Amino acid sequence: MNQDSQNHERARPVDVVSDIIHEVGDEIAAVVAVPGEITYRTLNRFFEFIGNSSILFVQAWSYILRGSLNLRSTIGQMAAIGVDSLPIVLVTVAFSGMVLALYSAQTLVKWGVGSVVGGGVALSIVREIGPVLTAVVVTARSGSAIAAELGSMKVTEQIDALRALAISPVEHLVSPRLLAAIAMLPPLTIFADFVGVVGGYFVATVNGVAAGGFITSVRQFVTPYDINMGLIKALVFGAVIAIISCQQGLQTTGGASGVGRSTTNAVVISIVLIYILNFFLAYIMFGGRTWSL
Repeated sequence: MNQDSQNHERARPVDVVSDIIHEVGDEIAAVVAVPGEITYRTLNRFFEFIGNSSILFVQAWSYILRGSLNLRSTIGQMAAIGVDSLPIVLVTVAFSGMVLALYSAQTLVKWGVGSVVGGGVALSIVREIGPVLTAVVVTARSGSAIAAELGSMKVTEQIDALRALAISPVEHLVSPRLLAAIAMLPPLTIFADFVGVVGGYFVATVNGVAAGGFITSVRQFVTPYDINMGLIKALVFGAVIAIISCQQGLQTTGGASGVGRSTTNAVVISIVLIYILNFFLAYIMFGGRTWSL
């Protein structure tokens, strides 16, 4: 009995060490597995989001092409997305153009090339600042409203009621908003481009740039191609805003807090996609160094 106790005492340290090794191994395996699990979950959600958004766009656009559209609802959405967003778009882009002209004039006049300020400011506005800032402002104002409205309808079961009445939510709710966003973003961008250039003109002339030189530079640098490409960007951004906002709204769950999450997600995702797509569109439209290879 005494010898068995001694053998047991000798074996205990070995068992303890073995248990520690096993526990450490389990912890390491868990730590290693977590990033893989997160990556898989993230990729799964990403491709699911892409798939749902693409299907929603195809369905909504098919209703538009077939002419199965509520005209009154579409006009109302055009007013909400376009007309109601116009003042804040004009203020945002105008002051952005003014700031750009201020920095450009202060720098280039010192180097004796103030005559190119107008062209640089106008080109930046029609290619980038106009369409991008217009899309961001519309996302913040109208995209959030769309997501909140559809999200509220989803959690109060109004979407289910439409389906029970054999009315397609995509046809009744998504298609008018998609067409309205696509139709109104280019006109908004045109107004934004105009006020941005005019605001830059006044600031540049105050800071030593000749008025005639500013206008001549704009005519030399800016071509119809630049303006048209900016408007095409606006079309793409309008579709992104409408589809993402509707998609997030229609997938809302969890009551009032879920509506808040859907609204936040719609704005964040739309803005991120706008900036990502803006890079690729600019790369294609205005020539990346390796694009022609």
